[in-house]
Amino acid sequence: MKIIKLSAIDSTNSFLKDLAQDSCLENFTIVTTESQLKGRGQQSSVWLSEPSKNLTFSVFVSFKNFEISNKKYLTFAISLAVYEAIIEEIKHDVYIKWPNDILSGNKKLCGILVENSIQKTKIKHSVIGIGLNVNQTNFSEAIDKVTSLKLITQKEYDLDVFLNSIILKLKSRIQELENQALKKLEDDYLSVLYKKNTPTMFKNSSGVLFMGIIRGISKDGLLQIELEDETIKEFGIKEVSFA
Repeated sequence: MKIIKLSAIDSTNSFLKDLAQDSCLENFTIVTTESQLKGRGQQSSVWLSEPSKNLTFSVFVSFKNFEISNKKYLTFAISLAVYEAIIEEIKHDVYIKWPNDILSGNKKLCGILVENSIQKTKIKHSVIGIGLNVNQTNFSEAIDKVTSLKLITQKEYDLDVFLNSIILKLKSRIQELENQALKKLEDDYLSVLYKKNTPTMFKNSSGVLFMGIIRGISKDGLLQIELEDETIKEFGIKEVSFA
């Protein structure tokens, strides 16, 4: 496992993607930075982090024979690895918010961005970007519903130690993926999915509010919500949000 430490970079994901294009990378190569200037989240969202306080890093993971049709299980594996590292510290009230944010209560602790390199019907490799609020205690008022490990536990964390914990769990979950333990990954993910089986108010991409109940994830990775007429409707990223 190779770790590249940078003092500042626009985006660890962009850096690692460029590196993967130009050289043959060791599996689980990590790029971490003290200050990420243009961190990115899902669908061009921006990830803001105070320098030297949090974990902002990307991991290169290559696959021998991973079908793109099983892509949702990669999301499950990555989310669960980060969730498991966090739950060891917080112990309770931690959830995965579809598709791969980690929450404490209803406040965001961690964002994950996965970018895949695809060859025909297979995912050749993935660059996994993770931004985890660790020791930061002051957040911009413009950012709603955000927290950190330190705010929750009142403890200061060694970032290198916590990074290692996440990587160990990520390796274990990726091994499950490669061993085709797909049902276990899905069952584990759904067991900690935020608001699953709970009547909840949602908002669609047109701003229309509606009541529904999260029931699961489709084979294509879409969120399945049971509507008031008891039909199931599927939503992609940015097509639905919690109201």
